[in-house]
Amino acid sequence: MNIVIHTVMNTINVKYFLFLLHKGNNVFNFYYLCSMNMRKIRTMEMQRLTVEEFREADKLPLVVVLDDVRSMYNVGSVFRTCDAFRVEGIALCGISCTPPATEIHKTALGAEDSVSWKYYKTALEAVEELKTEGYEVLAVEQVEHSTKLQTFQAEKGKRYAVVLGNEVKGVHQEVVDACDGCLEIPQLGTKHSMNVSVTAGIIIYKFAEQLLLLL
Repeated sequence: MNIVIHTVMNTINVKYFLFLLHKGNNVFNFYYLCSMNMRKIRTMEMQRLTVEEFREADKLPLVVVLDDVRSMYNVGSVFRTCDAFRVEGIALCGISCTPPATEIHKTALGAEDSVSWKYYKTALEAVEELKTEGYEVLAVEQVEHSTKLQTFQAEKGKRYAVVLGNEVKGVHQEVVDACDGCLEIPQLGTKHSMNVSVTAGIIIYKFAEQLLLLL
């Protein structure tokens, strides 16, 4: 006989549930399946790293360079994403604000304390230093002969840096010229650009997916 169950996972005998599946009685209420598989995890269950543990943990071999990013809220959002994927560090350049700042904290939510950062007068200075340290530096910009993000494949063993530009002007041309290449996120709508913190999230996840999450 088909069984329709309306209860939730933590109130059913799991052994009995498996027994029913084994016997072929596997027509279950959709809402039961959702409650069984998609219970929201509480913050205390996530077992996140402490700041000290974060600093000692292996990092994604990626530095995020912010070239004259004006909004402190955008800077804070980038910090928070970098914390989520254990990015090696952030280079804050030009007019990009540095911690401590109330506006950064509002979106970083403390990630400014865990993620390493360094200030440079210009992004060009940061790019030149990173290249001498062996990083492959890629601007995130719409340029001729860019590499579309969906075709990019990061190489294990390499260290990378990505440059994200000003909310209006993007990455300065002299900085683009100094980079080893350019990544471009394809856009299929009417707009010519995305918010810099959104762009950062897409780019960082691409590197994390290839170099960290699949290890």
